[in-house]
Amino acid sequence: MKVQIFIPCFIDQLYPQTAFNMVKVLEKACCEVHYNGNQTCCGQPAFNAGYWDEAREVCSKFIKDFDTADYIVCPSASCVGFIRNYYSKLFENTAAHQQVQYLSNRIYEFTEFLTAVLKIEHFGAVLNGTATYHDSCAALRECRIKDGPRKLLSHVKGLKLIEMNDTDTCCGFGGTFAVKFDAISVAMADQKVSNANATNADYIISTDMSCLMHLDGYIQNKGLSIKTMHIADVLAGGWEA
Repeated sequence: MKVQIFIPCFIDQLYPQTAFNMVKVLEKACCEVHYNGNQTCCGQPAFNAGYWDEAREVCSKFIKDFDTADYIVCPSASCVGFIRNYYSKLFENTAAHQQVQYLSNRIYEFTEFLTAVLKIEHFGAVLNGTATYHDSCAALRECRIKDGPRKLLSHVKGLKLIEMNDTDTCCGFGGTFAVKFDAISVAMADQKVSNANATNADYIISTDMSCLMHLDGYIQNKGLSIKTMHIADVLAGGWEA
């Protein structure tokens, strides 16, 4: 199966290993992975900041960059949710509207693609320890992703998964929200990390690196021992022979 991957800006710049690990897992699933080096941003930051005309230019480029892909896979429910749910608003009553509909049917968040399209849950990954899972707002509310990541983690050898309280509560990041309302954002991160710590977990795992980046910043500032991991990094780790 041929797959085009879309790598979000922050993963490209700050967490490239997560992108490589996603490719590693997809190739283990016998996918033929392609990367269009011309790709840039999905347009979400500009859209959320209110710059819709500028966002439309970026989004138009995205549509062209991926117009021939059968499947587009992305390690971020935030980007996927934006493309699925808001491109239609940006291109309403335009010539690109049909292309947008076609695009939204071909783009998948990484774990969603594994479980819903490939229908594979077991990758032979190994991670010794205890983890708790964070449902990102984008994954849960925009992409309707909940059980898939948990099924994938349930097959990771050595990993015990414990649900934290209020797992579906926002972590406080929200892109520019964390900058404009920093005090509220930090308080929300405190609540999320406190709930995770209450499970005595070694790791907080999620589909979204943006959430994990925010939580990790809080964790490091407080000198806590709990770690954050993207699920692609978990599934690519310590494979059994």
